[in-house]
Amino acid sequence: MGNDVNVVGLISDTHGLLRAEALKALEGSDLIIHAGDVGGPEIIDALQALAPVVAVRGNTDRGAWADALPMTVATEAGSSAIYVLHDLHQLDLDPAAAGFHVVVSGHSHKPARLERSGVLYLNPGSAGPRRFHLPVTVARLDLRPSSWKVDFIDLCNQAV
Repeated sequence: MGNDVNVVGLISDTHGLLRAEALKALEGSDLIIHAGDVGGPEIIDALQALAPVVAVRGNTDRGAWADALPMTVATEAGSSAIYVLHDLHQLDLDPAAAGFHVVVSGHSHKPARLERSGVLYLNPGSAGPRRFHLPVTVARLDLRPSSWKVDFIDLCNQAV
């Protein structure tokens, strides 16, 4: 990864369903982060056709393919240090003290953006099967502007 990454595609909770709309929304990403509950190795393979993928294991990911996924991962995008885990409630470190700029998680199926202690917390929401009345979303993090830009993309309505 590193300094040549400007746009990070964020996806989570596909649960084995990778919609064509999700792939289209993630086109042009320099890096894709999948924050768990992937659902199968074919999801990672399809995302890798667009850009390098960093993925973590979610609570529903099972089997040998899932065992190969880490529970957490630290990566770099541009000059930003990013920490990825599935369930934010399992965060067991202080991201600011550890030098992370961004924390990406999934699990809740709710798109969210929160800034705390200089750290940007992002949840792209769920891109897989619709649950309850929650939107079906992915997100794009553009690291180029001086103030990072985050766009949530509703895959059913194309705007959030």
